[in-house]
Amino acid sequence: MILEPVTLAGVHVRLEPLAQTHHAALCAIGLDPELWDLIPYRVSTAEDMAAYIQSALDAQAAGTALPFATVNIPSGQVVGSTRYMNIDRANRRLEIGATWIAAPWRRTPVNTEAKYLMLRHAFETLGCIRVELKTDALNQRSGNAIRRIGAIEEGTLRQHMITWSGRLRDSVYFSILDSEWPRVKQDLEHKLTVNG
Repeated sequence: MILEPVTLAGVHVRLEPLAQTHHAALCAIGLDPELWDLIPYRVSTAEDMAAYIQSALDAQAAGTALPFATVNIPSGQVVGSTRYMNIDRANRRLEIGATWIAAPWRRTPVNTEAKYLMLRHAFETLGCIRVELKTDALNQRSGNAIRRIGAIEEGTLRQHMITWSGRLRDSVYFSILDSEWPRVKQDLEHKLTVNG
């Protein structure tokens, strides 16, 4: 499983390797406090966003993450960010996470296609046997979105993280296995055809 920066493109979304050059575009859409309410860390200033990007790039250099900027193809606008993280090469698994999309692009094909592109690359190119996703137990919108893409809920890790506010977060874990990918792929392609 060799993870190198790569651009993944569909009809609605292009996932391009995250870089500090995305800083201004991410600040323009990503400093909304509501975005970070149920995320363990908070990004509220341009300095926070620069540190957020640098942290992702540091994880990439360490081989534990592969971060992307999410670009809406029709407009060419950066609309969020996502990444492969918690990469475990020995066990051929990784997590899709640290995903956020600015409000105007929620409930559009953006997230569905981004997940489709990342899952397809994980299973068909990287040879993963398991892809994990997790969310705050309080984040119903995120949990519903993860279920909608076809992931199976596995359980809740209680008091899993301490958030920026000091709240103890319970994390709900989901996964998709390589044996489930053909069905999930077909369902996602259907969703994108119908809704895209």
